[in-house]
Amino acid sequence: MKVVDTAQINSFAPIAAQTNFVQTSEELVFILTSGQLQDLVTQAIQKAIQPLQDEVRDLKATVACQDEKITALEATLDTHADNSLIQLRLINSLRVDVHKGQEKPAPAPTKTTQKTSDHITEIAHILGAKENRLIEGQAGWAYVEKLRKEGMTFSQLATVLGLTVDRIRQLSRIAATDQRFNITWHPRKKNTKIIKLRRWDALGL
Repeated sequence: MKVVDTAQINSFAPIAAQTNFVQTSEELVFILTSGQLQDLVTQAIQKAIQPLQDEVRDLKATVACQDEKITALEATLDTHADNSLIQLRLINSLRVDVHKGQEKPAPAPTKTTQKTSDHITEIAHILGAKENRLIEGQAGWAYVEKLRKEGMTFSQLATVLGLTVDRIRQLSRIAATDQRFNITWHPRKKNTKIIKLRRWDALGL
């Protein structure tokens, strides 16, 4: 029986099973517990995310700084707005004071003389009497309505009263404050003013 050399047998065996196999330092096998493995993984993850954490921290610091600047700017704007409002109020107050200083006192009302009062009352009676004549003469209702709408012009009243048109114009300004009269423009004649009664059934107003 042929004897096989031990060296030849070892050459066919796995490297680790060979009797003359010597393991180098680079091929050393380490056995780690689960806790050790977990620590290594945690350290690797922490090392990987550390730059991201630093960046997030820097961003938070930047945002906080911007918030402080915005708050300060808003406070400044509020102060400017308050100052502007105060200035506008002062300007308006000065304008009102200047305007009041430029206003002239209203003239004292002119006391109506007895003669003027008599002329005003006579105008009322003339207008009322003219309507009564139309009614008593059985004139059509259209004529009565026309008189009530058109009254009498300044020229017509001046002729009846024997006064000038300027005097009637003066009387019309006083009659405008009298509840018995309505001073207005003629409905058909351009640039012609009239005097008519407000209450045809109460001439004594």
